[in-house]
Amino acid sequence: MGMSAGGGGGGHSNEINVTPMIDVLLVLLIIFMMIIPMSRKAIDTQLPDPNPQVATANQASDQIVLVVKPDWKFEINSRPADSANLFNELRSIYDPRPEKIIFVKGDSTVTYAQVVYAMDQARGAGVKVIGITPAPK
Repeated sequence: MGMSAGGGGGGHSNEINVTPMIDVLLVLLIIFMMIIPMSRKAIDTQLPDPNPQVATANQASDQIVLVVKPDWKFEINSRPADSANLFNELRSIYDPRPEKIIFVKGDSTVTYAQVVYAMDQARGAGVKVIGITPAPK
């Protein structure tokens, strides 16, 4: 490609040598193939069962529901809880329990920071699984 055979002229050739460009392209391809799998981030999620079993109406529920209300007010199973004592109340509930599951309901008017604060307090009190449910309208 870059060499011409034949006689006489000895002039310069105007053809582009594409071999270095292909080498650069292959190196970039290898770099991107290695970087893309390392850059993926995963979030562990638990999806609901598509075929849930219907619970009987006589069964007593032992679920804990934490409702986040405006002005930094909280309720644990319809019982008011102060934001300063939220951690202590959750810890007293979850210390004797083997299953450490809580459901958090956020009012539509509360800020994201209030819901995250409630989830942080629950996680600090020993809760392992936090479910987020929509607030009643």
